[in-house]
Amino acid sequence: MENVSQAKGAEPVAVLTLRTVKRGNEEKFEAALHDFISESLHSEGQLGVHVIRPPTGSDSREYGIVRRFISREARDNFYRSELFKKWEEKIAPMTEGSPVRQELTGLEAWFSLPGREATVTPPRWKMALATVVGVYPTSMLVPWLLQPLIGKLPPLLQAFFIAAGIVVILTWAVMPLLVKLLERWLLPREEA
Repeated sequence: MENVSQAKGAEPVAVLTLRTVKRGNEEKFEAALHDFISESLHSEGQLGVHVIRPPTGSDSREYGIVRRFISREARDNFYRSELFKKWEEKIAPMTEGSPVRQELTGLEAWFSLPGREATVTPPRWKMALATVVGVYPTSMLVPWLLQPLIGKLPPLLQAFFIAAGIVVILTWAVMPLLVKLLERWLLPREEA
């Protein structure tokens, strides 16, 4: 397995792949995805995988798979691998159309707008401003909420739990809500 320390000049890369699962194949796809992720995380150059499932109660059957690599070379090697080719063959009967794949940079992972093409993202300054609007109140709320639970822990552990709390709340609550509320502002009018 490759050392996770990066080669000089190499930067981590995140790739979002969108897949629409055929109706009635959701359980089979979930099982296949679980097995594939378990097997593929041992591939050289992997930094992790995050699965974005369709919202509960919605009619959407679109899955987002965000995979992080230590470099572009590791990304390319993975998508050319036999393991990945076998995965594509296995799920082809369970999915509709071709996958939509996009490289994510920085904040884009939080700003995929519902019902939009994966390639449509807001300008970076708008993403940064919206993120500040989400982070500011969250960074005040989380320490206040956690203090009674972690107040007697060493400062480094307190900082860890506060950071983890902020990330969890931003990822699953604050940013999805903000993106939905600010959708018309985030995208230029001709794209909205």
